[in-house]
Amino acid sequence: MKTNISALMNLISEVEKNLSSKIYSIEDYALNISIEELDGKVNLVEDNKEIFNLNLKEIEKASKELSRLKAILYEKNNEFKLSYGRTIQQAIVDNTNLRNLKTTYENLLLLKNTKKRVTEVNNSYFESKTLNFDQNKLKKRLEEIDSKIQKTDFEISKLNSVEFSI
Repeated sequence: MKTNISALMNLISEVEKNLSSKIYSIEDYALNISIEELDGKVNLVEDNKEIFNLNLKEIEKASKELSRLKAILYEKNNEFKLSYGRTIQQAIVDNTNLRNLKTTYENLLLLKNTKKRVTEVNNSYFESKTLNFDQNKLKKRLEEIDSKIQKTDFEISKLNSVEFSI
């Protein structure tokens, strides 16, 4: 079967959704319901054993298939290379770290100089807090990081459409 990384990720998502649904619903079939009369006679009202076993087999099959598909995805992410020689997986890790750095820079850029009047019994003064970094340099670095993330995302996107057999 021919596919690409994007289609493979969609397939993985679908299998995960179906597996999650099966795992959630299997508890409904984990118990049999019976009525026990006072004389000790037992009547089975709901026998869920067969449905339970069927669902359990489907869960195990889907889990195995999910592992196989994810292994292929990880293999391809470590096989396909971007223009600078990094694998997709390396680029994903780099972009994750750059996004964390970007968030830190964005939070730093929200800080402002402040001046607060402090009044004590015999004394009154201003407490000043001033930034100890150049906001313009930080903004420029933030733009560089954002550009690098976008460029890498674009390259990953192109590689995600490369076809391969599974």
